Amino acid sequence: MERQERTLFRLEQGYELQFRLGPTLQGMNVHVYTNYPAPGKTFSSSSFRLLEWINPSGREDDSDKYCTLDMKIAGSYQYYFGCGNAERTGGGYIVVDPVLQVGQERKILPLDCITIQTYLAKCLGPLDEWLDRLRVAKETGYNMIHLTPLQKLGISRSCYSIADQLELNPDFSPPGKNYTWTDVGNLTEKLKKEWNMICITDVVYNHTAVNSKWIRLHPECGYNLVNSPHLKPAWLLDRALWHFSCAIAEEKYSNSGLPALIENEKHITMLQGLLWKEVFTQLKLWELLQVNVEKTVEQFRKLLQSGDKPVGPELETKNKLKIIQDSEYRRLCSTIDMQLALDIFGRHTNGPLSIQESCDWLKKSLEELNVECYKEMHGHHKQALNCIVETVRYERLSTHGPKLGPITRINPLVTRYFTFPFEDMSMDEEKQLLQNPNDACHLIAQNGWVVGDDPLRNFAEPGSNVYLRRELVCWGDSVKLRYGDKPEDCPYLWAHMKKYTEITAKHFSGVRLDNCHSTPIHVAEYMLAVAREHRPDLYVVAELFTGSEELDNVFVTKLGITSLIREAMSAGDSREEGRLVDRFGGQPVGSFIQPNLRPLVPTIAHAMLLDVTHDNKCPIQVRSVYDALPTSAIVSMACCATGSTRGYDELIPHQISVVKEERLYSKWNPSALPSSVGEVNLQTGIMAGKLALNKLHQELAEKSFTQVYVDQLDEDTVAITRHCPSTHQSVVTVARTAFKNPDTHQYKKHLAPMYIPGKIHEVILEARMVERNAESFVQDEKFINGMQKCTVEIREHIKVKDSEIVKRGNATTKGRNEFVEEILFEKLTPGSVIAFRVSLDPNSQNMVGFLRTQLSQFNRTYKHGSLTDCNVPEILKIPLGLLMSKLTLTDLNVVLFRCEAEEQEDGSGCYNIPSWKPLKYGGLQGFMSVLSEIRPKNDLGHPFCENLRQGDWMIDYVSARLINKGGALLEVGKWFSAIFTYLKHIPRYLVPRYFDAIILGAYATAVDAALKQMSSFVQNGSTLVKQLALGSVQMCGVGRVPALPPLSLTLKDVPVRINPETNQEEQCCVSIAAGLPHFSTGIFRCWGRDTFIALRGLMLLTGRYVEARNIILAFAGTMRHGLIPNLLGQGVSARYNCRDAVWWWLQCIQDYCDIVPDGRDILMCHVSRMYPTDDCEPQPPGTVDHEQPLYKVIQETMQRHVQGINFRERNAGPQIDQTMQDEGFNVQAKVNLETGFVYGGNGFNCGTWMDKMGKSVRAHNKGVPATPRDGSAVEIVGLCKSAVRWLMTMNEKGHFPYSSVTIHRDGEEHSMSYKEWNQKILENFEKMFYVSDDPADPNERNPDLVHKRCIYKDSYGASHPWCDYQLRPNYTIAMVVAPELFTVDNAWAALEIAEKKLLGPLGMKTLDPDDMVYCGVYDCTVDNDNYCCAKGFNYHQGPEWLWLVGYFLRAKLYFAKKMGQETYNKTKYLVKNVLSRLHAHLERSPWKGLPELTNENGRYCPFSCETQAWSIATVLDALYDL
Repeated sequence: MERQERTLFRLEQGYELQFRLGPTLQGMNVHVYTNYPAPGKTFSSSSFRLLEWINPSGREDDSDKYCTLDMKIAGSYQYYFGCGNAERTGGGYIVVDPVLQVGQERKILPLDCITIQTYLAKCLGPLDEWLDRLRVAKETGYNMIHLTPLQKLGISRSCYSIADQLELNPDFSPPGKNYTWTDVGNLTEKLKKEWNMICITDVVYNHTAVNSKWIRLHPECGYNLVNSPHLKPAWLLDRALWHFSCAIAEEKYSNSGLPALIENEKHITMLQGLLWKEVFTQLKLWELLQVNVEKTVEQFRKLLQSGDKPVGPELETKNKLKIIQDSEYRRLCSTIDMQLALDIFGRHTNGPLSIQESCDWLKKSLEELNVECYKEMHGHHKQALNCIVETVRYERLSTHGPKLGPITRINPLVTRYFTFPFEDMSMDEEKQLLQNPNDACHLIAQNGWVVGDDPLRNFAEPGSNVYLRRELVCWGDSVKLRYGDKPEDCPYLWAHMKKYTEITAKHFSGVRLDNCHSTPIHVAEYMLAVAREHRPDLYVVAELFTGSEELDNVFVTKLGITSLIREAMSAGDSREEGRLVDRFGGQPVGSFIQPNLRPLVPTIAHAMLLDVTHDNKCPIQVRSVYDALPTSAIVSMACCATGSTRGYDELIPHQISVVKEERLYSKWNPSALPSSVGEVNLQTGIMAGKLALNKLHQELAEKSFTQVYVDQLDEDTVAITRHCPSTHQSVVTVARTAFKNPDTHQYKKHLAPMYIPGKIHEVILEARMVERNAESFVQDEKFINGMQKCTVEIREHIKVKDSEIVKRGNATTKGRNEFVEEILFEKLTPGSVIAFRVSLDPNSQNMVGFLRTQLSQFNRTYKHGSLTDCNVPEILKIPLGLLMSKLTLTDLNVVLFRCEAEEQEDGSGCYNIPSWKPLKYGGLQGFMSVLSEIRPKNDLGHPFCENLRQGDWMIDYVSARLINKGGALLEVGKWFSAIFTYLKHIPRYLVPRYFDAIILGAYATAVDAALKQMSSFVQNGSTLVKQLALGSVQMCGVGRVPALPPLSLTLKDVPVRINPETNQEEQCCVSIAAGLPHFSTGIFRCWGRDTFIALRGLMLLTGRYVEARNIILAFAGTMRHGLIPNLLGQGVSARYNCRDAVWWWLQCIQDYCDIVPDGRDILMCHVSRMYPTDDCEPQPPGTVDHEQPLYKVIQETMQRHVQGINFRERNAGPQIDQTMQDEGFNVQAKVNLETGFVYGGNGFNCGTWMDKMGKSVRAHNKGVPATPRDGSAVEIVGLCKSAVRWLMTMNEKGHFPYSSVTIHRDGEEHSMSYKEWNQKILENFEKMFYVSDDPADPNERNPDLVHKRCIYKDSYGASHPWCDYQLRPNYTIAMVVAPELFTVDNAWAALEIAEKKLLGPLGMKTLDPDDMVYCGVYDCTVDNDNYCCAKGFNYHQGPEWLWLVGYFLRAKLYFAKKMGQETYNKTKYLVKNVLSRLHAHLERSPWKGLPELTNENGRYCPFSCETQAWSIATVLDALYDL
């Protein structure tokens, strides 16, 4: 897992959070820690505890293990994990939302219900008048009040410049009263309990007022020139600018062309020149960075003269001499590293001349360094000059600026960056203050903000030059606080702010973090933890100006911010305003239903969308008064917290300044006249409209209208739909914005009709801005008053026919299931709003209810909104689980899978989406593979969803496909058809949502039905085991024409069916497809080798014993020449051109006897021999003469191999193989009677699994096998040894009648017992196959061909001897089937080399990458001159095959146990790690399988089968061994 510190994971309280291992961590010793408190413990951010792993299966395969947390406490919690000895490998944060409660009954206030109104506390007047003023919020429908700081304010009277964080503002206490924080707490509690309103307030941690008494007593709490000497250059510049400003104010530069009143660009140009000349040049600030050259050189000279020479050898790479900055920033007092100077310049000094020469070199170097310091400071000066000039231009000249007028002491040239609590004095006298720490400590940096700065960097700390470069937008009323890294760094400040936090948390339900992006994040973390100790469900809101969602997340995650403020005023037009609602306001309408257990996906911070904040310019000035109502409506429709600032609803036509505003808010008086001053009611401004909108916003959140759709009707008109996903009721609000004044801007007269899907029940509200007879706006001196001329005309809960804004057009039906109402806009003038309550039409509503009733069998959450269908079809009265339980695994192969070729064999195909592509399967998995991708992302725009919305084709395909199959599948098809009848009669925008719900439920039911028919290994196994076991269902099926030849009629439990063409009964045994999609049907479906490599995993381990038996016996019936076919071709078209398939077949019989209860009974089962003699035509089943028990067939193949198999393939030539040369059709397989090894083949054919035959004429490899592997192939020797040992043991136990084989040679009969044969292989294998690390090994016949030691040869006795020595993974197969052949140490060494050289991300390289013919990229379409690769000649010369991984892992596990516990533990990690990578691929693959092969290093190969039987099977084998 990656580090997720900048990723936001949010949870509501009550959720269970699980930590699970990703692929790269499987098998590792992973420990997970969290600071989420244990039950009964309190939270401490630095206190982490170890979580315990839960392993549901209780098996060694613990890929499903997880840690769990019950998230019941609000806040931000950190987790991290480590692997082995590494303490921290990754980690992140989880933010748990608070639960807000109001009223006597402590009713929960959902976060999306919040409607907040901000008040400047200083404008509320005495505390005993607050209720009358705050009642305005209550009566206009707000449920949360945000108060700016209630503390004593600083000299500027800014609401955010606090003089004393612990003292209540004395302005709140009228004469004779002395209100305290307790009184404030009583008030907030009254509002919560009686008014159902929550109160929050600001906390300001970043600064304090310049006149705070405590900062004078504790100047160490600020960045002063004692504790922050790096600010001295900036302070000197600041003071010089002040004196320069005073000189301008006194008109001292008027003769030079710079008057006190700057009025034009000519003055600006003059200012620039004078600043450079009179300020920057005179200060010589570069000297604060430089060294005193003469003094330093003299010091160096004395060292040389005293004989002080460099110690040690001369440095190879010369370190560069650097200036060491003087910590006190004194002029020319910086230094250098004198030892380094000696090393660079003082090594070769043998007399006065050389000493002088060294001093000259040093002097030159120092002068160059001083020049660099000058250039650095010059750069700072240029930036400072630019910032000063731009500030003056904005403040004095700009039409959008404050037009400050002439430069005076009150309005100086620029804001001062540092406090100066002393009498006026000259610049020289001021410099003397620096010499006295008791004075210098009171020269403190002021606070502000920096445009575009890194919010995670503290701009007052060393390393930042913000003050020197004049980049700070300075608030001249506040000093920046210096906390340090921990409470011990500034004890008073931390203690003071802790008390401040405790007071706030005690009396308020939440806080707004003022200036959050500039507050040191560790300080905010600490203070919020303190606050949550007093109020666990603390609501935390903040406004961030980082410009980056990722950076926002750093603050949100670390601080546990609940809601981030978003501003509607940031939108430049209605489109952007609608986009804000779409981005921050809920899920799309028709969103998919997410499962209960689902990945915790990253999210964006919960939003608080405000129509205006105190930072915004006045909307009436920027837009128009007519826009107040529609913007409020757009904001109110967002599915998040919303709100406003007091004054917006009253239509205050100017910005209410947090600094300068001292007037009082008006009180609530329901009977006041519009002309009343100091009193407001619903006749004032847009208050009546805001009340209706706030009520609507809260209703929508309470009733879970969580889905949002934003529709831009035209450039000014926005329609927003809020939709409830369970009841499917909607509210559609249309707002016609008025960003431009309708009196001066020409708006469209006619709007196009709107079509609303569903049935409109009522107009919830219609409102518009209107003018009335009233006085023009005059600003009152005592009260904050708004425009009386404008108000809202509102009507609520009326019929559409009674609307004055719209009229109903035609009600139409779109298709058979989409009821749409046309709305004609008659008087939707700019500034108007209308909201409709819409539900589905009655028929659709019923259909959804009936559908939800059926879906409740899969998930009980569908009970909500469900209805009972009195005429429910009979088939739907039967639970789908019961119908599925009656299906066989063969039936479930049809229900779940079947690729395009399999479907085409039945005359159809997989469902094809014309604008996209066909699905991978005709069964449910085809649909699930797409849905599982688009569901978590709610990708409703996907072509799959569009196809569902456009018509019923996909729906009909699902049901008709199963109905057409007939049999038991018919009932399941009918069930789909019946439930889809409901689906077809609901609005099309809901079809993808409910189609997904049906398919998901049916898929889970089908999978459950399949797993219940499998072995306990599968049923009790991990998720990976179960997913792989479904590969058995995927690969094992019956086509239109049975792939297997008929079995003996004496066998029981052989499945039969009626052939639809002949109307005769026929056997229909399950066969295993080699791979999909290429090897799925016809003669290319079944291959002997693939079948029996896959059979153990896909059938025996999954418990499909009868089907496994039938396959073993069917292939036994096709035996010819002592071999079973490679390509089965239903037996009649079989090719007997492989030497290994028969040995895999024997291995499977052995596994069957070992795994299946009473498995040895198979040996007595009758085999119907299709070819009683090698040369006869295929015989029909049931001929008794041609039947024999399996044990005889087994003996025959052993006998034939010892006797020697030598034949030419029938019909040899291009009719059966167009590329093979003539000699290749000669098949040979024998046993070396000296070694016991099976051998065979020749240089013209390839009789093992590595069977690629060259096809390129151009590259001259046509008819040449890429890997003949003739002689004794290592895995065949291993398989033979396994078979011989098994037969020997079975004979000894009386289960197999033959103890030996007979050889007829030269007219004589010789006998070789299985015991002898077993011993011969055992004695010779290690000698003949192992390539030892001893160059003089006497057993090595070709020492000159050895290029890798400590491995096992790939073959022995190949016609091309060098092929024996190629490193390939085949010896790992022999290690699994016949481990007794291997010396433990040798085996382990060989496995280590295989791991190092051959193991890829998913598969095993088929050839050593060091081999000259290695090529890891398989492309069978490229024909070129490259002999090694043309036409895919390198199929087995490098590409990474997955099935081999299973054998490699099994071999590793087996021999690791022999090597000891420590080695075994390490091996388990490797095995689990590889398995997890395969698991990850399996989950991502739309085929839900493992591919045949990959290109080098796990890269996708487009020419591979997407899912391969043996790949899945051998991984299951490895899991079984694990």
